[in-house]
Amino acid sequence: MKRLILMRHAKTEPWNEGIKDRDRMLTERGHQDAELVASFLSDTGWQPDHALVSSARRTRETWRHLARHVPECRSTVSDDLYLAGIPAMEALIKKVAEDYGCVILVGHNPGLHELAGFILSQAGSENHRAAMKLAEKFPTGAAALFESEDDGPYVPVHFRLVDFVRPKTLA
Repeated sequence: MKRLILMRHAKTEPWNEGIKDRDRMLTERGHQDAELVASFLSDTGWQPDHALVSSARRTRETWRHLARHVPECRSTVSDDLYLAGIPAMEALIKKVAEDYGCVILVGHNPGLHELAGFILSQAGSENHRAAMKLAEKFPTGAAALFESEDDGPYVPVHFRLVDFVRPKTLA
């Protein structure tokens, strides 16, 4: 069984002149939200063994909260994930998916929401409520949890949505 977690970075300071988008950091709420989701994933057994993380500061800070719960997890920080679209994200997932049981990708909207929606449209969901929430929006700190019964390479049609977790529902 393979698992894929798509997580959007947590709440970030607003953009303003003098700061590059790539350098925006998490707010206090963002740190709290990232920790809530990290604890949820750990407590429910959704522990990644490889992380793909955008090089933006906000995604790296989000990942640090998760990494404390899975110290053995390998991670790859990639410029290719910064504001990436579906093809770039899928290319990186495909590179690591066969070698790991649970991969997490920490990235950005709108691409992350588009990828989650694409996978959902291919394989469906075990959880109608989660699918409806995912279709609405992919807020900061949220995570879409997909699972495949096939242990082979990443093929979107094999990954069914199991859950969609938002920090505000965990608080």
